[in-house]
Amino acid sequence: MSIKILPPQLANQIAAGEVVERPASVVKELVENSLDAGASQIDIDIEKGGSKLIRIRDNGAGIAEHELVLALSRHATSKISELNDLAQITSLGFRGEALASISSVSRLTLTSKPAGQTAAWQAQAEGRDMTVTVKPAAHPDGTSIEVVDLFFNTPARRKFLRTDKTEFSHIDELVKRLALSRFDVSWQLNHNGQSVRRLPQATTLIARQKRVAALCGRAFAEHAAFIENSYGGLKLSGWLLAPQACQQQPLCQYSYVNGRMMRDKLLNHAIRQAYGERLSQEQQPGFVLFLEIDPAEVDVNVHPAKHEVRFHQARLVHDFVVSALSDALAQLTDEPAAAPPQVANTAAAYQVATQAGQANVRPATYRSGARHDHPPASQTQQQIQYLQLAHAVAVPAAGHVSAGPAMLAAGGRYAVAQRAQGLVLVDLAMTLAPHWLADNSKVPLLLPLRLQLTVTEKQQLLAAASLLQQLGFDILLHDNTAVLRAVAPWLRATPLSQWLLQAAPLLAATTALAGSAALLSMLLSSNWLSGDTLIHYFAGLLTDSQHWHAVPLDLSNSILALSQQVSP
Repeated sequence: MSIKILPPQLANQIAAGEVVERPASVVKELVENSLDAGASQIDIDIEKGGSKLIRIRDNGAGIAEHELVLALSRHATSKISELNDLAQITSLGFRGEALASISSVSRLTLTSKPAGQTAAWQAQAEGRDMTVTVKPAAHPDGTSIEVVDLFFNTPARRKFLRTDKTEFSHIDELVKRLALSRFDVSWQLNHNGQSVRRLPQATTLIARQKRVAALCGRAFAEHAAFIENSYGGLKLSGWLLAPQACQQQPLCQYSYVNGRMMRDKLLNHAIRQAYGERLSQEQQPGFVLFLEIDPAEVDVNVHPAKHEVRFHQARLVHDFVVSALSDALAQLTDEPAAAPPQVANTAAAYQVATQAGQANVRPATYRSGARHDHPPASQTQQQIQYLQLAHAVAVPAAGHVSAGPAMLAAGGRYAVAQRAQGLVLVDLAMTLAPHWLADNSKVPLLLPLRLQLTVTEKQQLLAAASLLQQLGFDILLHDNTAVLRAVAPWLRATPLSQWLLQAAPLLAATTALAGSAALLSMLLSSNWLSGDTLIHYFAGLLTDSQHWHAVPLDLSNSILALSQQVSP
């Protein structure tokens, strides 16, 4: 068989096989054209699940009379004109195939009127014939497209359509996804003459949340939080469902890249990784997320239906999404532990420290899930080390200072350590505050932390700015936003977003030494920071026990008291 160039009619029907899978595919292509035309009102009428009629009407820019025939031609588009345009696409459509493909498998009528044109014009095309007729028509500014008898000339395709109810459910799901991507557009969806969805424009955050509730359900809206984070040329915003509200059947899972609906494996993996162990294997995350990125950094010309994208810096995008969502989820799930009461004397200090050690205080964590009834291995090991320190460490001669601190965290702001005279209870906050002020080292965050501020919070941060800088914080204030770019090395692993704004009042109206001690006390007492982390970092500065803020531990009395207790 010799090689031949296919006739245009056959080529268009082959292309239609890629673009027009079912009625919902037609709606997607036509509505995306309306959005690219700048429409702020889109009305969608469907009959018999879309097999009989699909009508899209918008108030967009419209198509000029002399371009109507061209609009129904294959590879004709106003959205790109040269190869360089393909590398930075901002429109939803760009291939110029949709109208030609749709008209090859249906009876299509296109009516349009640009604002500067005195009258509307109408173009009609039907199936394989591909002959376009143009005539005057009555129509307001904008465009209407009617697609009648879809697949009327391809019976093999038509018989694979499902029931009208099923096909319309796909259209309804599509409209939900589109309406969530464009809050600035009002939407009307009708089926068989009955109104199914009517969504007014949503220009405020409250109005957007109402639309999310209408489309994703009240259960999602009540347990989802609005998030917003940015780094470099990346911005992530949207709604994230709290882990405890996630179900086996997902309430809502929609992601967008530059306003384009996506089913991207990289984004889905990043979202699931951010939730991590907060979800069981049966639970599914819930989200409506919008990723904004430089169009030159993403390739949308990957999938025939444009459902997939390829990121040029995939790892950066993945890590950014994981970091942004992990931080948001930490705020949704973690409740800071109540701080222990302030102590006024040595006896009370010893009692609080002992109770903290006995209470199995758990550090604040981003993870949730099954808890163990028995102590974790790390705690058991710490108890063994404590006993070894109490009973096996030789007491040095009077006045001798050991080469390194034999010191173990005992819960909260306290640690147990050895002096020449015996064991002591050390106040880590008071002991290490001067060293923190003198250290002044800082490390940059992988992704800067962005925090929204109230007027009071901004004033407090401004008042504490000098001391924060001295303590290694690199914070940029702009309008009602704070961007944290660097912190002291031993603070980087803490949940910064949870405690930073609480720290500002402690530092705003006090001396540097008192402020740093108060901040350390808050972090340690609330279990946002581990005492072991501080001891390890400042080990070289803790060798001289004369500079410890400490009181003696009388182990002999404690052992005697324990021995007198009656075993159960």
